[in-house]
Amino acid sequence: MAKLFDFDKEKTGRKFNGERLKLARTYRNISAKELAEQIGVQRQTISMYENSKLTNPEIENLQKMSEVLHFPIQFFMEDVKMNLDESPIYFRSLLTTRKQYRIEQKTKVDFVSVIYQYLSDYLDFLELNLPDIPENTPPEAAANILREYWGLGDRPIDNIIYLVEKNGLIVTDFESSTNDVDAYSHRMECSNGSYTFLIGYSKNKTATARIHFDIAHELGHILLHSWKEDLENIEKEEFKEIEKEAHEFAAAFLLPKEAFISDIGGYADKLPYYIEMKRRWKVSIAAMIRRSFTLGLIDSFEYQRMMRSMQKQGIRKVEPLDDVLTTSKPSLLREGVYLLLDENVFTPKEFVDELSLEYGLSLYPEEIERLLGLRENTLKIRNDFKIISSIKDKHKM
Repeated sequence: MAKLFDFDKEKTGRKFNGERLKLARTYRNISAKELAEQIGVQRQTISMYENSKLTNPEIENLQKMSEVLHFPIQFFMEDVKMNLDESPIYFRSLLTTRKQYRIEQKTKVDFVSVIYQYLSDYLDFLELNLPDIPENTPPEAAANILREYWGLGDRPIDNIIYLVEKNGLIVTDFESSTNDVDAYSHRMECSNGSYTFLIGYSKNKTATARIHFDIAHELGHILLHSWKEDLENIEKEEFKEIEKEAHEFAAAFLLPKEAFISDIGGYADKLPYYIEMKRRWKVSIAAMIRRSFTLGLIDSFEYQRMMRSMQKQGIRKVEPLDDVLTTSKPSLLREGVYLLLDENVFTPKEFVDELSLEYGLSLYPEEIERLLGLRENTLKIRNDFKIISSIKDKHKM
């Protein structure tokens, strides 16, 4: 069975691993300087720990690292090397998001990938069901191909999270230290040598219409763009073009041309009408107005006028119906864990222990719950040993 970690506890013993310290620190988005201050050592000491120039921290310092970063001490002792899919992660805000926040999310993606690998050794997840899109296919045409492949016709997509999970992709919502990270997509290897895609969207973005567009945008990257590209080193203009294509795909996928034109009728320049359109299509008003402009239903003047009107009315960032429309939460990984627990495949403690011992990823139960969106205390480890056989009846004594 292929492992995402090359883990051999016979060779590793309990030796401090500086790489794991850096991993935990980036996961928490804590700088080396901040960590040093919180545990009471010099900044250079943290650097020496991470670069394995100091290999045996004082137990007091190790305990403080564990407390500050909220990782089990065992996490820092696992002498493991990540062997994950090195394909790029497409971040919607790559050009404006600071690198530290991208690294934070990359680490969380890696952890989810390990847990997915773990679960896939017990569960048969749905196979990835995506069409082959010929190279240089325009975004609009690619969106039509996917709609036809998934049998969607030209009807509105009521629940895009359920739709993509039903077709073998993994969706997760993630916590972030910044509002600059909207969404991302990443290719993940499966235990049988195949692969799937992970789409993540920020828990900071709660409006259904925005979530739908973010996920459709990532579908655009998955179908249209290279998974061998080094996104950190491409030219700014080239990345802008990649983002533009993903935007065009998302708009065309969520708002198919003929159906949208038929629905909007002669009201493309009437802002109030878009509110009712939003209720039906679950797409933001701003995105629908942009779609009308792209399709030539309104000109540049009308487009700018309506955007200014939204700004003046205070509905540019928080739109009407944002607090009304709903969509489902990601469920594939979460329900997989619930199923294995319900069927007594393992107990919560066994789940956490096996993830540590067999996959080299020691995490506290609550951390796993946050990563997978599990109910609080799903993996709480309880001491259920009982040695009292009965309660005495004091009246018989």
